[in-house]
Amino acid sequence: MRGMLKAVLASLVLCASPAALPAMATQALASTDLASAYNDNTDAAFRIGLQTRLAWTGDYDGTFDGRVGTQTLRAIRDFQARTGFKPDGVMTDAFLKKVIAESDKVRDGLGYRLVRDDRTGVRVGLPGALVSPAGETEVGSVWRSADSGVEIETVRFHDEGYSLQGVFNVLSTDGDNKKVSSSTLSNDGFTIRGQEDGRSFLIRFADRNGDLRGFSVAWDKGHEEAIKPYTVVASNAFDPFAGEPHSEELGPMAKLFRSGRAEGVAFGEHETQTATPPAGEPQGPALAAPGFDSSGTGFVVSKDGWLLTNAHVAKSCKTVLVGDLGAASKVVVDEGHDLALLKVDAPVGKPLPIVTNKPRLGEDILALGFPLRSILADSLNVTRGNISSLMGLMNDANYLQISAPVQPGNSGGPLVDLAGRVVGVVTAKLNAVAVADLTGDIPQSINFAIRPDAATRFLDQHKVAYQTADAKAPLESVPDATAKVQDSIYPVLCLGTK
Repeated sequence: MRGMLKAVLASLVLCASPAALPAMATQALASTDLASAYNDNTDAAFRIGLQTRLAWTGDYDGTFDGRVGTQTLRAIRDFQARTGFKPDGVMTDAFLKKVIAESDKVRDGLGYRLVRDDRTGVRVGLPGALVSPAGETEVGSVWRSADSGVEIETVRFHDEGYSLQGVFNVLSTDGDNKKVSSSTLSNDGFTIRGQEDGRSFLIRFADRNGDLRGFSVAWDKGHEEAIKPYTVVASNAFDPFAGEPHSEELGPMAKLFRSGRAEGVAFGEHETQTATPPAGEPQGPALAAPGFDSSGTGFVVSKDGWLLTNAHVAKSCKTVLVGDLGAASKVVVDEGHDLALLKVDAPVGKPLPIVTNKPRLGEDILALGFPLRSILADSLNVTRGNISSLMGLMNDANYLQISAPVQPGNSGGPLVDLAGRVVGVVTAKLNAVAVADLTGDIPQSINFAIRPDAATRFLDQHKVAYQTADAKAPLESVPDATAKVQDSIYPVLCLGTK
């Protein structure tokens, strides 16, 4: 929590300057007298900082409430006994310096940092030197260690109708391989500890008007020494309502791409060379290697050299080449909405005007791009179709369904109407073979584009001065509409992967 962070930072000053503390009697005092002396003569920031540091050293396992009581005094004495001091509970200059040194060593060794999770809106402490992002679930985010011995997960329930009591009842119940060692429930949250499948776990949840947010940590015995103190600090530092989630506008299709589960159902094109024909097959003339790792399409959206394409075209490239204009000097990626901006420091074609509202169902459209560059001609390819649906997969409002044929390499290309106005950004097609395996039916002409309103939100977010389309512009023939836009569309080549 922000207040807690301030307290910890404040404690650095106080602990480093013990002379600022009132002189403590060095003779033995009763525990109640000693606790009163600390509570009356030090401020709360110091006491919270002390509890935090003793948690990092493994001596304190309580709430960071800023009140020195029996548990805090016991932690002081345990630390003193373990590090060669007289275990009398009296804090000396040498004691404070030792606490600072040992707690810093543990905390910094884990790479502890507070992170706000955009998926759930919570702020949680993470051992950054131990875990790394491992993707998303339907209700949160996951971080995992390289050996999978530690897993940290954030969770949010808000539309499911769950109650705090109901979630607590489920999670606090013992199972065949699960044993709950402690559980506490209050009006606005709960904490549960236990073991499951040979791993220890901590679960912490909070409730605000039916918005349930939590996090969990699970770890095996090999990580017990490092993770146990971390769980005490992380549980106290957990801020369930640090902000509002930023991913609410993501629809099912965007989530599919972000999760990586789109492979095999839809292409997010990384065009690659075809495999060598099987032994015994006639070997035709060898195709020349394309000289790049993947390809897509981009189009000009501003006079100062910004082009729009798909995130999956550019996100993993060491270098992004834009036609004959050279390498992009800047790449801005939004994986959640599968959009990316490329900055080119060279003269480009005119910005294509973009429709700022949703197009009409059934409207004639053209998909333009540079598909299958290792096989087809390098020139611009144009296909015609209609807007089949104003929604994408599973009614995703950020996408359109189109009937215009598209292929790998079309990704990021503009979808335009017969007035030359951008009405979408081509992004994916259904994999007919994969869908046939799942459904027993072969899909026909089911392709997708990002809606123009989703694209303009992305451009507005990054302050790109795009051109708004004229709603009264006259419709033209396919050749005339193509001629109007073709000089502003470029192949995008990915050289090397990160």
